[in-house]
Amino acid sequence: MTGMLTARSLTIAGYVLFAAALLLLDLLGKRPGVRVPSLAHLCGFVMRDRWGRLGVLLLWCWLGWHFLART
Repeated sequence: MTGMLTARSLTIAGYVLFAAALLLLDLLGKRPGVRVPSLAHLCGFVMRDRWGRLGVLLLWCWLGWHFLART
């Protein structure tokens, strides 16, 4: 079944587009004089709080489960 667009491939394409948008925002945030924070600054801001660290941990667990454990 080559050439068929499945729900799985569409979902993965959506995640790839989301990651590309994050990369673009990160590159924009590293330019001088731009008000968009870089990904490192955003992660640092989120990880200051215990609940933020827990949220990042849960996000990594969710990503690992969906992309590594069920392939």
